[in-house]
Amino acid sequence: MNYSTLEIKQQGHIAQVVLNRPDAMNSMTPDFWVEFPAAIRAIDNEGSARVIVISSTGKHFSAGMDLSVFLNMKEDFKGDPSRRAERMRRTVKLLQDSFTALEEARMPVIGAVQGGAIGGAVDLLSACDMRYCTDDAFFTIKETQLGMTADVGTLQRLPKLIPIGLVKELAYTGRNFGAQEAKQLGFVNKVFDNTDAMLEGVMEVAQQIAANSPLAVAGTKTMINYAVDHSVAESLNYMATWQAGMFQMEDVFNAMQAQKTKTIPDYPPLHGAVTSMKS
Repeated sequence: MNYSTLEIKQQGHIAQVVLNRPDAMNSMTPDFWVEFPAAIRAIDNEGSARVIVISSTGKHFSAGMDLSVFLNMKEDFKGDPSRRAERMRRTVKLLQDSFTALEEARMPVIGAVQGGAIGGAVDLLSACDMRYCTDDAFFTIKETQLGMTADVGTLQRLPKLIPIGLVKELAYTGRNFGAQEAKQLGFVNKVFDNTDAMLEGVMEVAQQIAANSPLAVAGTKTMINYAVDHSVAESLNYMATWQAGMFQMEDVFNAMQAQKTKTIPDYPPLHGAVTSMKS
């Protein structure tokens, strides 16, 4: 697939999805909402990547939803109210699904942020497994200042990442919160002096993850995400069931042998997507 809003790179087991409209502050056009989930799912389906890094070009990470999306929506506010509402609901669910793809990907997703991450960009980052940023980065839940309620995931995911009282303050006011506050709140893992240092640091983390068994990491991501929305008892039960099917000695012995011989383990990749029932 040829992308107009993204650039896809892969180095070894690390895939990098780069927002690539710097002149427009990487705002999220109608094409973006099609291309982004398609790119994430293509990487996941191919199976060779063990980490996905989301970064961007230019001064800012992303200005969020592009004006053209709102103009297109305005055209839908005509005709029968019930049919218009049903269409709007499907549109919002389609937008939500674009970032749910990050949670559904088998490999961890890391967000790397410089400059502003506004509105829809916070939705995107809230769905990542980890976030890193530069010292000049800032984040804004902008929607309230635009006369609407954020609807693509921030209000659902952010309360599970930072204190709910702060989520409410940030969402109600629409104020900026900077890199140091984001670090203090636990929204970002680490703050770097500049973009080059950040990308270098992020790639180091990605390489550490990619050195581990992709099956073990995929299972770990699944278990942590499940535990966020379920009780300890439910999560332990799911863990036991998962382990009954997924625990394999091949990767365990591979890891143990590598530690014994002080070598780098060579794990088989995850299988790609099932595209046909034929063998």
